[in-house]
Amino acid sequence: MRRLLPETPDVTDLTSLAGLAEAYAYPDQPWLRANMVSSLDGASRLDGLSDGLSSEGDKRIFGVLRALADVVLVGAQTVRDEGYRPARARAEFAEARAARGQQPAAAIAIVTRSLDLDLELPLFTEPLVPTLVITCAGAPADALEATRKVADVVVAGEEQVDLPAAVAALAGRGWTRLLTEGGPRLLGQLAAAGLLDELCVTLAPLLASGDAPRITHGPDALTQRMDLVSLLEEKGFLFARYARSVSSRT
Repeated sequence: MRRLLPETPDVTDLTSLAGLAEAYAYPDQPWLRANMVSSLDGASRLDGLSDGLSSEGDKRIFGVLRALADVVLVGAQTVRDEGYRPARARAEFAEARAARGQQPAAAIAIVTRSLDLDLELPLFTEPLVPTLVITCAGAPADALEATRKVADVVVAGEEQVDLPAAVAALAGRGWTRLLTEGGPRLLGQLAAAGLLDELCVTLAPLLASGDAPRITHGPDALTQRMDLVSLLEEKGFLFARYARSVSSRT
């Protein structure tokens, strides 16, 4: 893996997990980062799954971003489609996580209003860190009761999930290094709510066509200026980091 931007000399060894962790270090402030993959023509999935657009380098970065995060936000549809499993502890990051007071692995936090979840999934039966379910007061009462038995439930909002309230609730637990892996609908909602600080996107050298959604999806158009922070390359795949433009933070 090689660095294309910034052009200033950098001694970081991007072939190592430690070097990637340095390259993707969180700033010293509450920060919500997204990590997504896209085809050249904007598709977020290939044959219904994001894995078809991935690569070895993408998977390394995926693992590093999880290892740096306190919690991973994900939509219920993505949990169902992608067969989500709990985050695992990584020996390479154990010392650094302990020094920062982090749990052995990132918690998975599922955002869902309907609570249409398979509670027999490993996410609920064998997590290293208890799985969170973020829902709203208007969620089905029976499903809410069942979910409370196997997960840590956060109620944010009345009839719909209030994402700013959800993020504030996570920060109240001391979880300020947030990562979302989508899907597109959740990422679109987070961006529309003004909560997205950074987008890490892997651009796969593939054309996908078809009717797959873009990496952000929602009913309303959105314009949010993002500044390019860094750009890496490996085997034709581009790994870009964009941060919220300074002008849009004021």
